[in-house]
Amino acid sequence: MPDAFAPLVERILSGEIDEATSARSPEDEVLNLHDLFRIRLLRYAASLGLKPHDAEDVIQEVFLALFKHLRAERPRNNLPGWIFRVTHRLALKRRVQSHGDELIRDGREHELVAEDIFSPEDEVIFDERQRRLRSIFLALPEIDRLCLQLRSEGLKYREIASVLTISLGSVHKSLSRSLSRLF
Repeated sequence: MPDAFAPLVERILSGEIDEATSARSPEDEVLNLHDLFRIRLLRYAASLGLKPHDAEDVIQEVFLALFKHLRAERPRNNLPGWIFRVTHRLALKRRVQSHGDELIRDGREHELVAEDIFSPEDEVIFDERQRRLRSIFLALPEIDRLCLQLRSEGLKYREIASVLTISLGSVHKSLSRSLSRLF
């Protein structure tokens, strides 16, 4: 995400923007949130095992549901958490419909781009580290992978617990376990 959006995303995640956006139309709010979260939600849906076209369909459904939610004047607090929770549920539902709950794990969804690498040695080290981290990540239990990914997207422990419908203690244990394996 570009650095220019970081302060805005932080204000949304902290809940500061919720009050300011409540005066705007639902259309404007949905468009702004779509611009801020679309790529992150696509990555998250892909991490749940969806093919790109299925993930795109899910994201469209999420923002349609968000529009209906806002137009019905339902609560606007913690919209990022709400968006991830709806994405999670719809993606799991789509995964079961599309390919019988079989995960797609070719690793391409999680590839990181090596930017600003100056020497071949650095590139080899970077590639090896990425392969090692990817293999560890994919070997984690699904709940640990999901907790780790949601945390990397900036969600707080309570939001992760709400999205995955698990206890706050389970989120803490899962993240601790995952991080100890990664590092």
